[in-house]
Amino acid sequence: MAEPAASPRYARVVLKVSGEAFAGTVGFGIDAQPLERIAREIAAVATAGAQCAVVVGGGNFVRGSTTSRSVRIPEATAHHMGMLATVINALALQEVLEGLGVQTRVMSAIAIAAVCEPYLRRRCIRHLEKGRVAVLAAGTGRPFVTTDTAAALAALEIDAHAVLKATKVDGVFSADPQTHPNAVFYPTLTYDRVLAERLEVMDLSAIELCRQKKIPIVVFNMNTPGSMRKVVLGERIGTTVTAG
Repeated sequence: MAEPAASPRYARVVLKVSGEAFAGTVGFGIDAQPLERIAREIAAVATAGAQCAVVVGGGNFVRGSTTSRSVRIPEATAHHMGMLATVINALALQEVLEGLGVQTRVMSAIAIAAVCEPYLRRRCIRHLEKGRVAVLAAGTGRPFVTTDTAAALAALEIDAHAVLKATKVDGVFSADPQTHPNAVFYPTLTYDRVLAERLEVMDLSAIELCRQKKIPIVVFNMNTPGSMRKVVLGERIGTTVTAG
């Protein structure tokens, strides 16, 4: 007799994926291999029965603060350009997910009616309840707010059980493990310690929002196949940030 399928520990999650993850080693634009890898991780979570909203960054095309310094463009405008870059990533992710058989909807905080839906809290929740993946683009729709903070706000709005932060390392370390081989790995952290020591988990405003509502943050390596599904099912990988 077959073993019953495991129930998700986190039944509804918000996944934050940086724009750089879409570029892979290319460094700019969208590379097919990392795009499909991200989509397959999300598809595995949907297959496991968890509801998933995805907040995407746009740094593989435009990073607002950097662009405003290097080009004579007001920073607010540069941030809006970065928001539009997230829509490009969201549309690409949607198409690959649907190619894998996962119904997906792109919802944008900036109205772009020809290619995606506007973000509405109740509609987003309804998509999730119907088993669709909701890809949330354009951050909060306002400049000077990061997509990390947008992910935390989305988690609060849709009553998510956890925020999953996809990275290219195995969690949170005392220093960058790619340049500091003796860096210490933290399997668990508290919100207060992350804020006090300014550890590189997410933007501090995102940490504070999750702290207020006690939403766990799990930082994990998206490049390890099956890692996202393991997190959702409750396996202890990566770094988990909670109240302690």
